[in-house]
Amino acid sequence: MDYRQILRDLIFRISYEVSDDCRCLLDKAVETETDESSKMILETIVENVNIARECKQALCQSPGYLTTYVTFGDDFFIPDLEEILREAVIDATKAGYLRPSMVDPLTRVNSGDNSGRGVPNMEYEHKKGIDYIEIIPSIKGCGIELYNKVKVFTIAEMGENFEGIKKFVLECVVEAGGTACLPSAIGIGIGGQLDVAAKLSRRAMSLRGWMQRNEDERLAQLEEELLEAINSLNIGSGGTGGKVTTLGVNIEIAATHTTLCPVAINFHCWVARRAGIRIYKDGRVEELSFM
Repeated sequence: MDYRQILRDLIFRISYEVSDDCRCLLDKAVETETDESSKMILETIVENVNIARECKQALCQSPGYLTTYVTFGDDFFIPDLEEILREAVIDATKAGYLRPSMVDPLTRVNSGDNSGRGVPNMEYEHKKGIDYIEIIPSIKGCGIELYNKVKVFTIAEMGENFEGIKKFVLECVVEAGGTACLPSAIGIGIGGQLDVAAKLSRRAMSLRGWMQRNEDERLAQLEEELLEAINSLNIGSGGTGGKVTTLGVNIEIAATHTTLCPVAINFHCWVARRAGIRIYKDGRVEELSFM
């Protein structure tokens, strides 16, 4: 099996095609939005999505930052997976699908092909008993990163019914205003230490469909409550006012220390450039859905 070609095609595709859940939510947003300016922006976004897919051209001029999530079993793995993905990103850059934007964090020197230290970013999870490797590359825009926040709460600051956390989320949304590539989606990581909360906030947006509620009923209820509250702020797409400020709110949690509770807020622009495949030991390849 030609793993290089499979992963190369996958990286190319996510540069010009949004995931199925994102497309569904954008279509729904056009139907439900009543503000004329916001509706026009949403219609333009959908038109852009259609053109990018039909013409196989980049969805957005910003190439964002690629994180790839890999789940594997006991006796099946792809040798040189990181190198294969690195080469796929370089090929996509040379082909014009991704703008070269990766730089040294201190010198700001651009590599010219989106390669560099720590790129591609990889996260691995081992699961016993599976006979496949699951690969989910997710390109997340970087302009919206300017509005991400992390706060380490004391127990008192969390408040009854998580009122402190809710207030923090809404304050972040208001502070970002219309400049946060709206309509956005928001990932929230709660627990662990600061680094864990930050990782959870990205995983919440990249691995779970934006229409899927958390299996934990407490978190599902909090997701719905925050989604409704954010969309009642009348910020709207592009900050022009309206019902649709965010497309989804996803929350993931981890156990934390008894004295504190870190919370990370991670904004994701509407451009959900991600896809997932499972490659089975017997050679089968299965496409994943985020619906």
